[in-house]
Amino acid sequence: MRETPTWRIPIGILGLFMGLMLYGVIIARYAPSVIGSWSGGAQTVVYVVLGLIWLLPLKRFLIWMETGKWSAEAVLRTKEKAD
Repeated sequence: MRETPTWRIPIGILGLFMGLMLYGVIIARYAPSVIGSWSGGAQTVVYVVLGLIWLLPLKRFLIWMETGKWSAEAVLRTKEKAD
């Protein structure tokens, strides 16, 4: 566990917030014109999928915020070298 704060956490939180805002604006701007004439059920499925897609890169982003590395494997390799 980290004992001193790093710059990655506040920058990461701001980056995550800005990225989610940009993603939301893009979806709100372009999705209705593409799927607006579809049935309500189909629109619901699309919006649920779009609402979950942003979670895909989140794991690596959170790993970077905590460790400075982009993958858990790199963190484990670094830890094994230290032992």
